[in-house]
Amino acid sequence: MLKKIKVTDVRLGMYIHDVGGKWIDHPFWKKSFKLAEQKDLNTLHKCGLEEIWIDTSKGLDVEVSVADDSQVMEGEVNNQPLVAKEVTARVSVQDELVAAKRIHTKAKEAVISMFSEVRMGNALEVEGAVQLVDEINQSMARNADAMLSLIRLKNTDEYTYLHSVAVCALMVALGRKLGLEGDILQQAGVAGLLHDIGKMAIPNEILNKPGKLTDEEFYIVKTHPRKGWEILNAVKNWEIRNASYDVSDMVLDVCLHHHERIDGQGYPDKLSGDALTLYARMGAICDVYDAITSDRCYKKGWAPADSIKKMATWKEDHFDETVFHAFVKTLGIYPNGTLLKLESGRLGIVIEQSVKSLTTPIIKVFFSTRSDAHIPMEIVDLSKDSDTISNVEDPQQWSFDLHQIQGIT
Repeated sequence: MLKKIKVTDVRLGMYIHDVGGKWIDHPFWKKSFKLAEQKDLNTLHKCGLEEIWIDTSKGLDVEVSVADDSQVMEGEVNNQPLVAKEVTARVSVQDELVAAKRIHTKAKEAVISMFSEVRMGNALEVEGAVQLVDEINQSMARNADAMLSLIRLKNTDEYTYLHSVAVCALMVALGRKLGLEGDILQQAGVAGLLHDIGKMAIPNEILNKPGKLTDEEFYIVKTHPRKGWEILNAVKNWEIRNASYDVSDMVLDVCLHHHERIDGQGYPDKLSGDALTLYARMGAICDVYDAITSDRCYKKGWAPADSIKKMATWKEDHFDETVFHAFVKTLGIYPNGTLLKLESGRLGIVIEQSVKSLTTPIIKVFFSTRSDAHIPMEIVDLSKDSDTISNVEDPQQWSFDLHQIQGIT
C-alpha cells in the first residue's frame, strides 16, 4: 500500500517509494529505496521536501497517531511517476548546459554507487537507472547538444563510470534519431547505462592497466559482456519474483552483444548480420565512438571528427551501415568539441549542430591564426555566414583549454 506522508513523520525502516518532485532537485539518486541509515534520514529532513510517498508493503508504516493524516493509494502503480510530466520546450544550448551539468554530475554519482555495489558483491538496484535515463532524455528534448557536449568530460580514474553515462546519452540521442519513443527509448538508455556492468567482475589491475594487456589479460577482459549478462539476468529473475522493476530483454541483449560486429568477428558469440538486433547494433556504435574519443590510461583519445571519419572506414566490417548513418546525423560530420579553422583564418569550436546541414555547425570563434592572437568570442552559425570551413584542426597542436572555451567546465 502506498501512502503520502509528511517528511517529519518518516522513520528508519520505511520504504521510500517516491521522493517526489524532480529527480535532479532532491539529494538521492534513487527514487525508491529502504531508509536504513541515519545520515539518509537526516538528509531527507534537511532537503526542503514536505511530503513523500512510502510503500508499507516493503517497510514500516507511519505511527498510529499520524496514520489518519496520510493519503493512501490502493491498487496497481506500475512504477508510474506520481507527478505530472511537464511539457518540454526547446531552449538554447547555453541555457541547457546549466541543467545538463547537474544531470551529468548526478548520473556519474549514481553509476559509481550502482557499480560499486556490484563490485562489493551486493545486488544491483536497477530501478534507479530508469529515472536517471528519463532526466537525460528530457535534457536532450530541450537541447541535445548540451548533454552531447559533456560526454567527453572524463578522467582516466573514472573512465568506466563516465563511459557508461556517455553511452547512455548516445543511445538516447541515436534512439531519438531512429524514431524510438516511450518505453523502448527508455530501455535503450538503460541498456547504454548498464552495458559495461560486467567490468565490475574484472580485476582492477587488469581493467586499469596502463600498458598493453597480455593475451591472458585480454581474454579476461573479453569475458565482461557475459559476466554483465549474468549480473543483470540474476536481477531480472529476482525482480520477476518480487514484482518490481523488470530488466528487459533489450538491456540483456545490449550488455551481452555490444562487442559483436556485423561481419561476425566480434565477441562473445560471433553473431553477424540479421542475428544482431537493432539495439545491439546501436550499442556497438555508441560504445566504440565513446571509447575512441576518450583519454585512457594507455592512450590519448581521438578528436570527434577524426573518430567519425575512422569509424566510417570500418562500417562495412564493424557496424550496420543504416544505423551508422543515423549516428552521424545525430552527432554531425563535425561533432561538438571539434576544433575548426575557417577560410578567414579564425579558429572556432563546434558547440551545436545546425538543423539545416551536417556540414555547417554552430561554432564559437575565439582565435585568429592570421594575427596569432585571441579575438573576442563570437557565436557563428555557419549555415548563415559567408565564412566556410577550411579544415579540422588537431587540438593537441594548440595549447587552448577547449572545454573551458566550449563552456562545459
